[in-house]
Amino acid sequence: MPAVDKLLLEEALQDSPQTRSLLSVFEEDAGTLTEYTNQLLQAMQRVYGAQNEMCLATQQLSKQLLAYEKQHFALGKGDEEVISTLHYFSKVVDELNILHSELAKQLADTMILPIIQFREKDLTEVSTLKDLFGLASNEHDVSMAKYSRLPKRKENEKLKAEVAKEVANARRKQHLSSLQYYCALNALQYRKRVAMMEPMLGYTRGQINFFKKGAEMFSKRMDSFLSSVSDMVQSIQGELDAEAEKMRISQQDLIAVNESVYTPDSDVTSPAINRNLIQKAGYLNLRNKTGLVTTTWERLYFFTQGGNLMCQPRGAVAGGLIQDLDNCSVMAVDCEDRRYCFQITTPTGKAGITLQAESKKEYEEWICAINNISRQIYLTDNPEAAAIKLNQTALQAVTPITSLGKKHEVQHPSQMVKNTENDKVIPSESAGIQDSAQLIAPGTPIQFDIVLPAMEFLDQNRGGRRANPFGESEDSSKDEEEDSLLQQMFVVRFLGSMAVRSDETCEVIYEAMRQVLAARAIHNIFRMTESHLMVTSKNLRLIDPQTQVTRASFELSTVTQFAAHQENRRLIGFVIHLSETPGEESMSAYVFESNTEGEKICYAISLGKEITEAQKDPEALAQLMKSVPLTNDGKFMLLNDMSEEDGTMHEGGEESEA
Repeated sequence: MPAVDKLLLEEALQDSPQTRSLLSVFEEDAGTLTEYTNQLLQAMQRVYGAQNEMCLATQQLSKQLLAYEKQHFALGKGDEEVISTLHYFSKVVDELNILHSELAKQLADTMILPIIQFREKDLTEVSTLKDLFGLASNEHDVSMAKYSRLPKRKENEKLKAEVAKEVANARRKQHLSSLQYYCALNALQYRKRVAMMEPMLGYTRGQINFFKKGAEMFSKRMDSFLSSVSDMVQSIQGELDAEAEKMRISQQDLIAVNESVYTPDSDVTSPAINRNLIQKAGYLNLRNKTGLVTTTWERLYFFTQGGNLMCQPRGAVAGGLIQDLDNCSVMAVDCEDRRYCFQITTPTGKAGITLQAESKKEYEEWICAINNISRQIYLTDNPEAAAIKLNQTALQAVTPITSLGKKHEVQHPSQMVKNTENDKVIPSESAGIQDSAQLIAPGTPIQFDIVLPAMEFLDQNRGGRRANPFGESEDSSKDEEEDSLLQQMFVVRFLGSMAVRSDETCEVIYEAMRQVLAARAIHNIFRMTESHLMVTSKNLRLIDPQTQVTRASFELSTVTQFAAHQENRRLIGFVIHLSETPGEESMSAYVFESNTEGEKICYAISLGKEITEAQKDPEALAQLMKSVPLTNDGKFMLLNDMSEEDGTMHEGGEESEA
């Protein structure tokens, strides 16, 4: 016999869309079988009714043959032979009537009864289990929705435990009902074959026995055929018994699992997190905005496919593309007082989708997997080994491009500082790569958010730092921007800052990048503050993109070092050198991640320093204005990179005024 399709009991607990899709095929098959069984039963009942009618008809015929003698025919002489002949025929018809009665009884027992039992027992059982599975699945969805809406406040721990227990009970109930339902559907694939052949086996045997006793007209070949059919039915019945025993044992093993399988977020303190994932699948809550201030959350099945994030609703045959993950970034967010929320941001800095995981383990594994995929590790020859190597540097959680864990041993052309004496850009001269302890003191604390100085905070509360988006001048800061010959804005995300010991070489910036990124990865800090970095010929300003409030401002003269990372071009850092009191100086390194190449920001800062120095000498300023194109209002314009074909500058550059 051909192999029988089966539902895997091991996939009942996961309840994935693929399993639901396969389940729908089995349900469709069961529905078709039910409809066909009803039609087949009607046809068999018609045959059985005809056989009963034959019995009544032959009985009536026998009586009518005997009644011929009792008829008073006017011309009835010489009918004795006819009467005797009719008596013989009546006896033959009575004997045939006995055979027909036996055939009718055999058809009722071997043809009608099995198909009725199959319909009333097996098909009805499948239908009942389907309803129970649907109810259990709905209860689980309701409990999961209630669990997902739990707030993060600690005073709700009792409520959380009650809801988690409710989820576990609903999940256990759904698991048990699905196992029973799957077993019934698997067994139905065997029983339907028996149910189709067994009634016809009884029908054929009854007819053969009828004809054997009546006329013995059937050959031995039919006996061998019926024998082979009987052997086949017995073989299928044996396979069904063996498979039923295997499913019973497997069902017991699957039910006897740890309670943590049913309880979400069972190990919050120390979950076993795999940070080397290059693909991930599971249920997440997707945030959908339904109005200006209203949102809904939908529980969907998400999975990664190459560099894409796919979504597949329950019951769908295939998934659809939700987000291209190449070069995207992911960060933890606070959203509607829900736990385990994270947001995917596009390479252009535009906020993408917001998702919620059901546990801390799923939450961190999704963030790590998306970070690994955004680096395009899946395109390498050995993605698993590449992911392990990258995560050994403890830097995978904060940048979506490449590994940043090693120190730089060669000087890059971007690692140049401004020599203000001869007005030329020269490489920083250092005797070699300094030891990290000479650059940054061991144990130096790292600040992961921007804290404003007290005076600047007061200025912002007075409204003096707010930039008016409509261009009206409300304070002197607008006049200062208009007086600046350079204005360039970049979208950046603040990663961290720390005090440094030296600003003589760019190595201090690379060491600060390494320590900041490693600290973020080790302490699972995924949140980053996005700002607009305004580069002018006077200062560097970090502006809040929502409120247009200046978060921090640095005089350009205090920027002593600036450089982009040699491997991850989107990492940019600079050193601020301040004189707090006479004889006391402080140096701090700031690290950012930008949506554009860090070299462009370095070029803008370098140009700002050149403008500052050139303003001291009118001739030098005039020479500089001739070498760099200007906008219509006389401000400097930053051009794109050199063309690779002809080595000339593009005319349609990006205007430097933000």
